[in-house]
Amino acid sequence: MFDNLPSINLFPATVSEIFLNIAVALLCGLFIARLYKATYRGTGYSVAFTNSIVMLAMITAVVIMVIGNNLARAFGLVGALSIIRFRTAIKDTQDIVFIFFGLAMGLASGAGFHKIAIVGTLTVGAVLYFMSKSPLLTARHKEYLLQFACSSGGDNTALYMPIIEKYCKHHKVINVKSIEGHDLLELSYYVRFKDESFVRHFASHCYR
Repeated sequence: MFDNLPSINLFPATVSEIFLNIAVALLCGLFIARLYKATYRGTGYSVAFTNSIVMLAMITAVVIMVIGNNLARAFGLVGALSIIRFRTAIKDTQDIVFIFFGLAMGLASGAGFHKIAIVGTLTVGAVLYFMSKSPLLTARHKEYLLQFACSSGGDNTALYMPIIEKYCKHHKVINVKSIEGHDLLELSYYVRFKDESFVRHFASHCYR
């Protein structure tokens, strides 16, 4: 009996169960993606990322159904997925939370635990939404992404740093790259203004 353990598949899914599991994963993924859009407070919202959350939930559900109760498939899948390398940098830690959120709901949906998937999506989603809207947990000042180009020859910090320091309470360099075909550097900063009313004055000052 134990010799046949790796090939045991106790509960083969029917066609209707497969569609139902994928449908539940789709609904949970759409809810999570919409929640991500509503709570996102970063500087570079990506539509592709929200679409990926939906597809991640559905694909995870399919993977769980493929594995079923078969140990050989489970270990084989781990070995197959180990060759995949994800090199896309995650800039915001909250993005990782939503990735695992979609992954967990896809696992529950694929395993047939629809109540866990639906209740878990609503409960965790409500907590995430409350945390994003609560004034006790959110920053008073928004953070903006500032990008501009300047000449790559010499030290030009004296030209733009006085303006940044005049209007911004906090600033941090996140990227510096050269523009091909031009003698220019593109600089990217995360900035936080001393007052939200300074945003318009800062923009008008920069366009002079």
